Amino acid sequence: MEQLHIIGGGMAGSEAAWQAAELGVPVVLHEMRPNVGTFAHRTGDFAEMVCSNSFRSDDDERNAVGLLHWEMRAAGGLIMEMAGSHRLPAGGALAVDREAFSAAVTERLRAHPLISFASEEVTTLPSSGHWIIATGPLTSGALAGAIQAETGADSLAFFDAIAPIVYAETIDMSVAWRQSRYDKGETEAEQKAYINCPMDKPQYEAFIDALLAAEKTEFHEGEAESSPKPTPYFDGCLPIEVMAERGRETLRHGPMKPVGLTNAHDPANKPYAVVQLRRDNALGTLYNIVGFQTKMKYAAQAAVFRMIPALENAGFARLGGIHRNTFINSPRLLDDRMRLKSRPNIRFAGQITGVEGYVESAAMGLLAGRMAAGEIMGRDLAPPPPETAIGALITHITGGAEAKTFQPMNVNFGLFPPIDAKGGRRGRKDRYKAYTDRAKEAFTAWLS
Repeated sequence: MEQLHIIGGGMAGSEAAWQAAELGVPVVLHEMRPNVGTFAHRTGDFAEMVCSNSFRSDDDERNAVGLLHWEMRAAGGLIMEMAGSHRLPAGGALAVDREAFSAAVTERLRAHPLISFASEEVTTLPSSGHWIIATGPLTSGALAGAIQAETGADSLAFFDAIAPIVYAETIDMSVAWRQSRYDKGETEAEQKAYINCPMDKPQYEAFIDALLAAEKTEFHEGEAESSPKPTPYFDGCLPIEVMAERGRETLRHGPMKPVGLTNAHDPANKPYAVVQLRRDNALGTLYNIVGFQTKMKYAAQAAVFRMIPALENAGFARLGGIHRNTFINSPRLLDDRMRLKSRPNIRFAGQITGVEGYVESAAMGLLAGRMAAGEIMGRDLAPPPPETAIGALITHITGGAEAKTFQPMNVNFGLFPPIDAKGGRRGRKDRYKAYTDRAKEAFTAWLS
């Protein structure tokens, strides 16, 4: 039987190796550490947790992350099994002893008779054989360059300036209105593609004051030096607080400009500034705050962004941030089997595909490992249905998200097809339980 080669021994690579080997496929796991280190890693162990020691909520009935935990456990996931064996008290969250967890994953992988190891840095894209690239946000410079050369200069990012994303249902539409600037677009849907949140002058001035005063995050040591660009920011993606520092009117003439818009609730009065929200997924359940890349700390973001009229009660599917992150434009580059369209012998998995977080990365490794093993054994494996947590993620990154504005995403119920609210509007708890009940039934059927 042909071997499966996996590059990267993080969450995704470890899970992919385990899944494929458990299905009977021989695996070679390529990991450059400890021979070649990164600024964030401290050991050569697999699945090292370089940031938090938490896998977040373990509530599989009313939380999308907890549902993802459930699905991975149902699929025999190594990461979830070892997390459960080394968990620490953390309320409703799944937190672990990070060193014991990583050591246990390493021990289980090294003990598997079908997994062998290569302590080396892979610097080119293999032209033959079955491969999974699961190198995460700290992909080595040489391999990142090879990926960039294959996929195009605009397909790989090294510093990730992220704008927040809000749940559509939490936007106050009695204040906001739908309209594209200058009513552009040939269809009504295009002409109303944006949600607009108006500000008067006192509201704008207070917002700028809060923005300038908010606590900001700093780059980790070594991040700036590792960037291939002379500036840590993306071209055209300056954090809003950096723009505000250049002048109090900068934002009003940039992402918050009020031109070409008429407030449907108060047509006679022109807003002083407007914050626009743009749909972020095909379902229309998520909206990103246009041009609002930020490096404010999370607590500050929530406080400052809820000063925006219509967002006073906003629920955030993702907050903004800026940090080094290597990820490909998956909606454009990958097929629904996670294969690189231009080189279908190569799959991508983990954070490099545009998912955010330990659990999401491991879940994409689980799926890639199973898909690759199925292909080697002559069986095509379709992705899980989009009603499942893993299915919602893979659907989002391989077609559900907008390629032009694609940014890394955590799992959340906004990625799922909406629940049919028969019998009236459901409360949030009941609605989330309906999502997880539906997902468990669908995932169980997919596994079988």
